[in-house]
Amino acid sequence: VQLQASGGGLVQAGDSLRLSCAASGGTFSTYIAAWFRQAPGKEREFVAGVTWHGVITRYADSVKDRFTISRGNAENTVYLQMNSLTSEDTAIYYCAARSSNLILTLWREYDYWGQGTQVTVSS
Repeated sequence: VQLQASGGGLVQAGDSLRLSCAASGGTFSTYIAAWFRQAPGKEREFVAGVTWHGVITRYADSVKDRFTISRGNAENTVYLQMNSLTSEDTAIYYCAARSSNLILTLWREYDYWGQGTQVTVSS
């Protein structure tokens, strides 16, 4: 499975942004999909995950009620809608996938990764 993340950019605090992750190859539609992020000098952290059917989601406490993860109708895309952005959200965002039915929060548990997209929030 190859993943391609896009949609990052420079925004102001309070703005919204939507990230996209397009998958090709493999059976991505049956995988757990997730977003992670990594800020300079910090470890990669879990942001949100979604099951293959899009019904079950999981969020980090820091983004709950602000971010929404969803799967596209074609099932080979995953989105991360980010609202009320703050400078704390500044990071490189990565989409990831694993062939399981569990949404895990450790980045090492994921088998496939996109190249990352930079999100910068100015205060």
